[in-house]
Amino acid sequence: MAKENAYIDLTGRVAIVTGGGNGIGRGIALRLGNAGADIAIADIDHAAAARVAGEVAALGVRAEAIEVDVADQPSTDAMVKASLGKFGRVDILVNNAGIGGAPGWTGRGVGSTADWNAVFEVNVLGIVHATDSVSAHMMERRSGKIVNIASAAGRRGSPGFAHYSASKASAINVTQAFAYQLAPYGINVNSVCPGVLWTSLWQDISKRRLGMIGDSETTGRKYFEDRLVNVPLGREQTPEDIGNAVAFLSSDRAASITGQALNVDGGAMMN
Repeated sequence: MAKENAYIDLTGRVAIVTGGGNGIGRGIALRLGNAGADIAIADIDHAAAARVAGEVAALGVRAEAIEVDVADQPSTDAMVKASLGKFGRVDILVNNAGIGGAPGWTGRGVGSTADWNAVFEVNVLGIVHATDSVSAHMMERRSGKIVNIASAAGRRGSPGFAHYSASKASAINVTQAFAYQLAPYGINVNSVCPGVLWTSLWQDISKRRLGMIGDSETTGRKYFEDRLVNVPLGREQTPEDIGNAVAFLSSDRAASITGQALNVDGGAMMN
């Protein structure tokens, strides 16, 4: 099977990608599949996961769609059990599942208590649950790669969006804590901080912010493109960009990298 960017070879590895049914998660799953990994696409939307599983399988690797609610520990336990039952091992966990707030968050100018609770349950505890679910298996095998998808928003707070920014800052901190905890077992834990991507989340953010300032003339896409003035490279990022970073951190080429938060944002955050 011909592999895109074959210098990153994940043949024989098995990855779980949470939130893999859309957007960044789909891009990650396809990139890891292109590198030769078998993929468990886990998502609360099973139909979306199944569609991506079909795309991944078309690359010539094995794929399985698994329904999961990362906010629920028994659900992530079942996700790992199903992955082990299908593939026999798990080498890579990508904690990508994330939300912008509780239902209706796009209509609120400031995050409500429900928004704070919702994002921490998914964006932070979701990482903790899935990592706890898979870590015993990885510890027994004394190897594994865990990559958490944080955000450039976790580097700097955003007016009216503090609940989301704080959850992503927590994701970076949790990454560091697990990196220390699991290092003695040969497990690398890192995070990736995406910048601005025209995914469903950013589409919702654009609509929300235009509503907050009462602008009915500017389109969501125009508002999004205007944000690129703060990106030195002058272009938006794509799910493929994030997938490339995850593939590297999941590979043997990143064997000495752990506890890091890699910005993939066109230079918007240089730290």
